[in-house]
Amino acid sequence: MKVIVNGKETNVSENPTVNEVLAELKVKMPDMVTVELNGAILDRKTFDDTRIHPGDRMEFLYFMGGGGR
Repeated sequence: MKVIVNGKETNVSENPTVNEVLAELKVKMPDMVTVELNGAILDRKTFDDTRIHPGDRMEFLYFMGGGGR
């Protein structure tokens, strides 16, 4: 099934959960990623229950600290 991940068309298995997509795409540090699905930031607690559908748009966001001297 085709979805958009970080702006690129990507094939994933049929009707996966968010956690299944993270595993399938071998996302580095999945416990540190924030997922935006169709413009909404998901609560990490919902990753096992939220299903992905054809054409959905997902963004994987990593927040970095630092910058102070």
